[in-house]
This record gives sequence, structure tokens and C-alpha cells, in this order.
Amino acid sequence: GSEGDGNGNSRSQLPQGTDLNDQHGPTDHCEQTPPITLGPDKGTQVTVEIHHEDTSPQLIKRLSLGKGSQRLRGHGSKGFHRTETPRPPGAKDLHVYPWDKSSLKSMPVDLQQFKKLDAYALKVNVKNSVEELVKALLKQARTDLEKVRAIWMWICHHIEYDVVGYHNKSQLSSKPKDVLQMGKSICEGYAELFEHMCSLAGIQCKKLSGHAKGHGYKTGQTFTGDSDHAWNAVYLEGRWHLLDSTWGSGSVDDSFTKFTYRYNEFYFLTHPALFINNHFPDNSNWQLLKPTLTLKEFENNMLHNSNFYMLGLLAAHPETPIIQTVNGKASVSVDSRLGTLFMFKLKGTDEHGLMTLKKHGMKLDIYPQKTGSHKLEIFAKPSKAEAPDDVYKCVVEYVVQCESVDKAMRFPKDLHQPVGPSWFSERQGFLRPSHREPVLHTNDGRCSLTFTLGKDISVLTSLHTDGSSLSEDMGRRHVLQIHRGNQIELKVHLPHAGNFVLKIYSKKKSDPGNYDYIFNYLIRCLNMEVKWPAFPRSYSKWLQDYEILEPLSGLLPANRNIQFKLKMHGIAKVLVQAENTYPLTQNKGCWEGTCNTSGCREVFVMVHENANHSFYSHVLKYEVETQ
Repeated sequence: GSEGDGNGNSRSQLPQGTDLNDQHGPTDHCEQTPPITLGPDKGTQVTVEIHHEDTSPQLIKRLSLGKGSQRLRGHGSKGFHRTETPRPPGAKDLHVYPWDKSSLKSMPVDLQQFKKLDAYALKVNVKNSVEELVKALLKQARTDLEKVRAIWMWICHHIEYDVVGYHNKSQLSSKPKDVLQMGKSICEGYAELFEHMCSLAGIQCKKLSGHAKGHGYKTGQTFTGDSDHAWNAVYLEGRWHLLDSTWGSGSVDDSFTKFTYRYNEFYFLTHPALFINNHFPDNSNWQLLKPTLTLKEFENNMLHNSNFYMLGLLAAHPETPIIQTVNGKASVSVDSRLGTLFMFKLKGTDEHGLMTLKKHGMKLDIYPQKTGSHKLEIFAKPSKAEAPDDVYKCVVEYVVQCESVDKAMRFPKDLHQPVGPSWFSERQGFLRPSHREPVLHTNDGRCSLTFTLGKDISVLTSLHTDGSSLSEDMGRRHVLQIHRGNQIELKVHLPHAGNFVLKIYSKKKSDPGNYDYIFNYLIRCLNMEVKWPAFPRSYSKWLQDYEILEPLSGLLPANRNIQFKLKMHGIAKVLVQAENTYPLTQNKGCWEGTCNTSGCREVFVMVHENANHSFYSHVLKYEVETQ
């Protein structure tokens, strides 16, 4: 069986890859390109004894005569030993279920130490016989673990999944010599070749068969009839370990017509408590678990693909793949190690949810806007992109069943996920937010948020809502920034009731470039009476640490005396220009005075930066209501 693809090329939509399975091949679900499937939350440590060539009879399988451990010279005495029949799994092979979150592998493995051996194994190019191939591979391998590793690496990079043979099994041979000659096979052939090569190398190995959640797997489906996938167990350092070279090699596309090599480390000596996530052996002893799972439990368990574990994710809640909404809402969360970025798609879009990033994961509330069954995919990537392929990868999939729709939770299309402040906005210099929740509720249509700003940060803000009630320019003018030392206050006055998005951008003051989007809030107001005018328009000479104390409204009543009070420094004179011009006087760091609005449509505040100059600069502009 083939495995699912695992590389959310999630720029627009995420291709759904697939597991190489043999009958109706299940798929490593929600995986994008390489075959990858991963197990539920379980884990395992494994140790391995190493026997040198002639100390104790090496364990070799199937080719033994009877039960004894007499060494046979196999295949015309090419110098390969055969060993006794593999012993069945016993108590010391078992790992605790569920996963203890310790290790992804069933024994300690240092991948750095394999680098040279891996590179050597990839270069070996012997195709004339399996015996010659094994001989070549073992030249650089001393321990049993190294022998298994060399065989594993070679198969994963040289045998491709036979998508044509999969559709026409009668023509297909899974005999090791045929698989080697063809350079391709289905899972059966991978497993037989692996078993045979190990046996030639003096390593006990067994081919296992069972059901897999690989290509074609549908969330919540049941498994009946014959097994559809094959993999192997190998005996190392006194214990049995599991691996799947089919899924280690790559993955098949959705239409099951094209195989792509994409090596997947996850399926080498996978912790049995994770392997059970998508591999269910016909013989439950080969789960290597205590307690063992029933087929029903296997069917009902969440499918986490290999991306889930390779990205350091620990758990997803709920732990059942099918979720019912309650009053139109469903909630999901993922626990991760530090600094993981997430995104989601519900039926291909992220419009119908509120996702918040947490220090150790994320939380998502989903509000489907249609009843019925919806596919929910969760994607993740590391926040520090190390490798060029650090794109968002699908890590878990749910089916959300919605019986009623909460129309009130329809979000503005400008809302960007995740919502609210997080470790990510902190990293960008927005510290100690006054509001940690993603949604702000206001009854009078006004709210105020504060942050401590990191050094050298310039901030840009804008307010958005659906429909045409707010132009881009007005959207900026409904938010007022007030700076006091390293504190910033954002005052928001809503133009009307409804759902609004407050977007926050920043750049380094020293950078000439554009502002980068950082994060956003959802602001909700149900009070239909609300109708705040925009703040006054400000010009470039209005400095960041100036402050308007009054009037805050950018729209002044006609024919009135208006009180002005502005906090400004470093200027010689301030004038308010209406039909007449009114000077303000300085008093304890504030410029104060009144002006009359009769006979004019606009009011300007102007400053004189130097008493010796006659030149005034505009800093603020107010509109006056029409009669």
C-alpha cells in the first residue's frame, strides 16, 4: 500500500498525497507528498545488541532448515550465514501504549553518525544479484544496526512504487530478484526484498502484513477483508523493531498514477506506539505494544501523519477524527513544542474560524456557515525556517459535522489567521498586550489597547469591515496612536455597529522600506446607536509623541466655540485656523485655547517651529458639520 504525500505545498490549496498501500491503498492522510503516516500519541525506546560475524549465530530467517541454529552456507556458498527462525515477539519487545512522548524511534539512533554510511549506501550501484548488492552494502557496515540502515537507505532510494503494477497485480512479481531487476514494486515486493537482504546479512527480519491508513483512506472508515499493506520487523540488540520501506521511499499522487521519491526518516525503527497510528498487523503480537489495540480502536483513532511527529507536535484534541458542532461551534487544539506556526482550512478556506497561537501550540474555534460534513485540515511549520522545504505541511485532519449554523459568527473577510497577540507578535516587538484575547467586545463602540514597544519600531494601524462603509483612508483614521515613552495606546472609535478587523503593521524606524503585517484583532459591537466620526487627519509634521487631548473627534459641530488642548514640544507658536485665526497658549507642556467654527468647513492646526520664521506647517485637519 502506498502512503500519503506529506508536503503541504499549502500556498493555495494543499495537494493531498497518498500512502502506498496495496489493495485499496490507504493514504497517509492529510499528508502531501512523501508517503508519510504517523501514529497516535505514543512512543518507544529500543536497544540493540551487536554480534560480530562469528561470536554468536546471527539470527537469520526463513532459510534455516528445521529449528536448529546450524549455520548453512546459502546460495552456492557465497559466504552468507543463515540463522535460526525468528523468535516470536515476547514481553521484552513491548512498548507502552499510549506513546510516552519520549522518542520517535524504538531505540536510540544518532542520525549524524549515519551520515557517512547513508551517503555510501546511496552510491552503491549493484543490480546483477541481491547477494552482490548486500555484499557491497555491508562493506561499510559493522554493527547489525548499521547493516539494517544500509539496506534500508538503499531500498528507499532505489526502488520506486509501481503505480502501474498496482493496478495490474497479476503481472507483478514481488520476488526479491525481480524487484531488484525492475527497480520497482508494490509494498509486498519492498517487504520481501528487505527481508531477503537482511537474511543474507545475517539479520533476523520478518515480513508483516495488515491494514494501513494509506492511499485512499477516508477518515473514520472501517477495514474489512484481506490485508492491504506489508512492512517489516527487524531483530536488533535483543528486541524487535518496526519499519516500512515503502513509505520511507516516497509517495503517490491522489490519482495514483505518479510516484515521487521523497525519503521519510519517520518510518525507520518507528516507535510502535506511533507505528500503530497507521499500521495494523494481522497478528496483533506484532503491534509490539502493551496493551494491544483492537481493530475497532485502530479504526476510531486519530490519524496523525509523519509530519505531525517530525514537526515535534505532541497531541491533538479532540482525539476522535469526527467532531460534532455544538450550537454551531467546534473547537480543536494542538500541543506542540516551542514556536510552531499553524494554519487551517475548513473546506479549503480559513474564513470560518478563529485560530490563536499559544506558546505551546494553538487553539481553533470553527464556525461552519453551512450545515453538513466538512473536512478540516490543520497545517504546521517551524517558526524558524531551517530548510527550504519548510512550508506548511498538513499534520492532522478532522471531519466536522455541523447541524446548525451560528450566523452571528460570520467573520469579516479581512480577518487574518491567527487572530490576537501571541509569541509571534511579541517576537516582532509588541510586548505586554493589554488584551490577550483575539476578540474585543465594545458596547459604546470605543476601545483602547496598549502595548510596550520594542526599540526602533514604527507602527501603522487600520480598521476594516465587510462592505463599502470604510475606505482605506478612513479605516486608518478610525484608529489613533498615542505614544508615551515605550508605551503605545491604540484608541479605536467604530463608525457603526458590526464586526471589524484591527490590523497592526510595523517596521524598523531606521528602515526606509514598507510596513510588515504583524497581527490583528476582531472587534465586535452590537449597539446599533454607535456612530463615531473618524479622528482628525494628521500630517507629517505631527510627531509620534504629540498627543491630542481635545477635541478627539475629527468632525466638529458648526457655529460653536471649541476647546483645544494639544500636547506638543519643540515648537514656538501654535495657531488654529478657522474663518479666523486663533493662537493657542502654552501651559505645562500643553497648548490650549478656543476657536469658533462659524462660517467655515475645515479647521487646521498649524505650528511655527521657529519664532524667527514666518513659515507655518499644517499638523492637523478637522472637518466641520454642515448646517
